[in-house]
Amino acid sequence: MKVKIKRVDNSLPLPEYKTKGAAAFDLYARETVIIKPGEIAYIPLNVILEIPKNAFVLLANRSSTHKLGITCANGLGIGDSDFCGENDEYKFPALNYTSKEITIEKGTRIAQATIINFNQVEFEEVDAMNNETRGGFGTTGIK
Repeated sequence: MKVKIKRVDNSLPLPEYKTKGAAAFDLYARETVIIKPGEIAYIPLNVILEIPKNAFVLLANRSSTHKLGITCANGLGIGDSDFCGENDEYKFPALNYTSKEITIEKGTRIAQATIINFNQVEFEEVDAMNNETRGGFGTTGIK
């Protein structure tokens, strides 16, 4: 899949897959950001992406992001294919969950993204579902 990319700051590297088996590419903080305890800051990720119309960008924490004292405030982010204008830079909504101020330095890899194909569905409304009820949400247990 070909994806057009624009870096806002060319002094930072292009995103890359860090291993041959990596499912996602790492994204870098474009500027140094200070986040107060319990607050959310939007860290610019230095990329504008033009992806195919049948795809979306899934933005998530790197597995080590929690070691910085932050996490993605909305869990996961979805970037639509039409989020690709000149000012549509991806940002990471970083929640500082610690009791101290956190500084994220420019160039820190804080997020990862993957591009996933999808199909939009067409809803068909019905009056009843003619299937057996499983017993409620989360009923298969934990073991």
